[in-house]
Amino acid sequence: MDLRAELLKSIWYAFTALDVEKSGKVSKSQLKVLSHNLYTVLCIPHDPVALEEHFRDDDDGPVSSQGYMPYLNKYILDKVEEGAFVKENFDELCWTLTAKKNYKPDRNGNSVVSHQDAFKLWCLFNFLSEDKYPLVMVPDEVEYLLKKICTAMNVELNSCELDDYLSQEPQGQGGLTVWQFLDMVNSGRFLRGIEHEAVSMAVEEVYQEVIEDGYLWKRGQLRRNWSERWFTLKPSVLSYYMSEERKEKKGSIMLDKHCCVEVLPDRDGKRCMFCVKTSSRTYEMSASDTRQRQEWTLAIQTAIRLQAEGKKSLHKDLKQKRREQREQREQRKAAKEEETQRLKQLQEEKERKLQELELLKEAQRQAEILLQEEEQRRRQQHEEMQRTLEIQLREAEQARASMQAEMVLKEAEAERQRKRILELEDMQERLQEALQQEVKARQDEEAVRYAQARLLAEEEEKLKDLMRLKEEQEEYILKTQMEKQVLKQEMENKNKCLEEAQRQLEEVRVNRQRVDQDVMAAQRKLRQASTNVKHWNVQMNRLMHPIGPGDKRTNVSGGVFAGYQPLLSRRDSSLK
Repeated sequence: MDLRAELLKSIWYAFTALDVEKSGKVSKSQLKVLSHNLYTVLCIPHDPVALEEHFRDDDDGPVSSQGYMPYLNKYILDKVEEGAFVKENFDELCWTLTAKKNYKPDRNGNSVVSHQDAFKLWCLFNFLSEDKYPLVMVPDEVEYLLKKICTAMNVELNSCELDDYLSQEPQGQGGLTVWQFLDMVNSGRFLRGIEHEAVSMAVEEVYQEVIEDGYLWKRGQLRRNWSERWFTLKPSVLSYYMSEERKEKKGSIMLDKHCCVEVLPDRDGKRCMFCVKTSSRTYEMSASDTRQRQEWTLAIQTAIRLQAEGKKSLHKDLKQKRREQREQREQRKAAKEEETQRLKQLQEEKERKLQELELLKEAQRQAEILLQEEEQRRRQQHEEMQRTLEIQLREAEQARASMQAEMVLKEAEAERQRKRILELEDMQERLQEALQQEVKARQDEEAVRYAQARLLAEEEEKLKDLMRLKEEQEEYILKTQMEKQVLKQEMENKNKCLEEAQRQLEEVRVNRQRVDQDVMAAQRKLRQASTNVKHWNVQMNRLMHPIGPGDKRTNVSGGVFAGYQPLLSRRDSSLK
């Protein structure tokens, strides 16, 4: 949906709001005021001459939408430039005109949504509605929008209740108008027990997701200071303003396929940072929380991808896909109805064939009488053929008896093979146990090596302390030559410390010898496990060789588990 179609939807509401008598026509004075306001909010230079010339004639009667469309297209919509105006102001103008006449909230103040939230729902309705007038939103899109709002509130939508509501509405199956949709939301039927603030926040979240704008902190290029800006994302440009009113535009970031988005670490007191890299500059920004940063980075990356693919917007693309899916479902439904009609025709054809079949049966009964006479003549021939077949049957019985005897032998052979398979499976389980023992032995060795490395590190630390004590002792000896009596006592203390350190070093060495012994024990276990594995491999190779009648029992290296031999060889080499 392009910009012109989006604007026409809102203008259609404004035009119909001015049609008080519901005749499809609006007075020229009201259309002049409407055109003047559209010039203002769309930031188009006013052309009062064209306005007067278009509506100047002798007829003071009202003008239909077909009569207003040429002027609207030529002097307003053709001059609109995307990004040159604030679309929210344009939507607010059209909403103000149409809400006064059509939007009727609860007078007692029991409405679920506020007037501002109703405006945002109206904008979302225009975005998701079909491109046909009068504007309606199909049930699939109604369910999609309600699910988005409920998801923002962490609430699950009752789809069955929604289907019941739509089935009760006279036009619910074909779609809802925006006023029916707002009445449905204000009824509280689908949002029971939820506070108005939560509903307002959910509507705001969905609105910001579709419109793709919000506040971010941006770092300047020259002064390198941080400023809060209102960002608006479009498929080809990311614009930022002083505030959400978007009256003063501070700049824009052009997006193309060469741009990228990167997450930055927190620094300079700013958190949740990310940057947008273009071919000429890197823009640093900071979000309020991690979730907002993730949403912005994902939205910008999606806009870059859509720009590279030549698409307009993610939500517009998703809407188009949902519309295509609905069309496919309708096509399948039409095909199903056509198939039902075809089956009905086949049923009628079948009944006609049954009638013909009854006629054929009557003819068949007549033919059977003739066949009985023919049967008497053929019966003698059949008896002769039966005797011949009995002889052949006896021969077949003898052949079957011989085949059964052969099958008994085959079954005995199969039983022997099953026993052999069971033995092999048992051998495989034992081999797996041996492998597990080998793995455990290797783990024990790794643990002992880790302990040995830790003790070596402690030994090195003690040696460093000893060397440091020696250096300190030598320094004290040089500095205290004139104070021998005082330093003599200190030297004795240092010697005691040195002896204590040497004693600890000796303990570390003893611990190291103990760990070496543990390592040797683990290596012995590992070698024993490797020997067991080799032994079980030899036994398996023997069992894998089939023994036939009259064959000698020989050692064969091949078999079903021959693939384990390279594995065991690699394990032995790694253990060595």
